[in-house]
Amino acid sequence: MLKADGLIHRFGDAMVLDHVALSANTDERIGIVGPSGIGKTTLGRILAGQIRPDGGRVMWNGMDIAAVKGPSPVQLAPQSPELAVDPRWTVADILANGGAIDGGVLDGFGIRANWRTRRARELSGGELARVSLARLILPTTHLLICDEITAQLDAISARQIWQALLSVTLERNIGLIVISHDERLQKAVSTRSFRLEGGQLKHNS
Repeated sequence: MLKADGLIHRFGDAMVLDHVALSANTDERIGIVGPSGIGKTTLGRILAGQIRPDGGRVMWNGMDIAAVKGPSPVQLAPQSPELAVDPRWTVADILANGGAIDGGVLDGFGIRANWRTRRARELSGGELARVSLARLILPTTHLLICDEITAQLDAISARQIWQALLSVTLERNIGLIVISHDERLQKAVSTRSFRLEGGQLKHNS
């Protein structure tokens, strides 16, 4: 279980997160909505242990998320996967960089064997998004934070990727935190939804 308490974060004099609290289980899909620039990505990175908040703490099963050894149980899928991988890497390189991935995950995301020799820059946006997500679905992954992962894709590609992601994570009991400005997406995939507003998370009706 992920549990965040009293998260505070500032950019200069601007309070981005003001005593934010959130808990998430592996059987939940939690939505976080809000306009661009409100602090959603910052919150996602803090929850994943990628940056330290100015105040408060993030715990995984009672342990500080930053102190967890080995691959983190909480993974963050960024909005722009092309910025997260070396464009010269092949698909095989990208997948190996994350760790051991079972074939069922690759099949679930529709990643074909003949992609493995292609370089990241040779993939379409939808193909790279699939590969980027698959590399985060490790045996140690229990919660996946998705930060606007399909915002740059066309509607058909986005729908296909969400269908694949929901199926793969449900089968493996991986919880989701879905960060987006798209309220229709939130309603479609989330079991609970919050709005980030004024530095605080508020229940989204």
